[in-house]
Amino acid sequence: MPSGDGDHAVAAAKQADLVLFVGGLSARIEGEEMKVTAPGFAGGDRTSLDLPAPQQKLLERVHAAGKPVVLVLMNGSALSVNWADAHIPAIVEAWYPGGEGGHAVAGLIAGDFSPAGRLPVTFYKSADQLPPFPDYHMAGRTYRYLTGDPLYPFGHGLSYTRFHYGAARLSTPTVKADGTVEISVDVTNQGPRDGDEVVQLYVSHAGVPGAPLRALQRFERVHLKRGETRKTVFTLDARALSVVGEDGVRRVSPGRVQLWIGGGQPEGRPGLPAAPGVAAQLEVSGSAVLPK
Repeated sequence: MPSGDGDHAVAAAKQADLVLFVGGLSARIEGEEMKVTAPGFAGGDRTSLDLPAPQQKLLERVHAAGKPVVLVLMNGSALSVNWADAHIPAIVEAWYPGGEGGHAVAGLIAGDFSPAGRLPVTFYKSADQLPPFPDYHMAGRTYRYLTGDPLYPFGHGLSYTRFHYGAARLSTPTVKADGTVEISVDVTNQGPRDGDEVVQLYVSHAGVPGAPLRALQRFERVHLKRGETRKTVFTLDARALSVVGEDGVRRVSPGRVQLWIGGGQPEGRPGLPAAPGVAAQLEVSGSAVLPK
């Protein structure tokens, strides 16, 4: 948390060419069964997803100094940084980066490498988007069942370069319930920098009771030099094509399966760059019950 009234930080910002504002949470205040009484926390659990109020106020004051600001977040769980999203030109999610975190963040900001991290959780706009905490149903939770727009979706991440996806190629347009299918796609680095892309394969089962909106079934991180094209290949088996129904039974059901292969989910939110990618579809014939 900021110490003092923050005047020294604002004064320094006015004299700077670029401001790096490091904020977020601490393992001392977020966790389970902890003696924490700070606003936004209940025994270590989160009652608010916002940036702690003292940090938010100081961030707004520093931003008002008129200099470019990079917000570096250090935290172990998602933060609803809505104001920062609207006002701060660059946000770096560093999590708890360890002893070399400072060097890594400095190298990223200096442009020594192109960022390629992808969010492993959904960043909600607020805790109001989530069901009550004692409710353990999955409806409305995680990218698999959230129907509203998140602040930042699961799988989201930006880069200093640009990637293009060619048409998806399937080894077969129809697969049996106990069979496998191979999906391949050419990914090209069309931007000005060498960089990594995280190719993500999402599967959707429209009309199947209990099925999530989509589920990440495969991913691969690939390094592409500027102008380079590489083929990425995924294999989907029965388990990857199955859904756990409302009765708790995992099944492969017959019908059409929608596929998305890209650098993020096929749907983001207004104001965020759309993830590059390509859609495909697969027909499943027959059905099968799989072990849990």
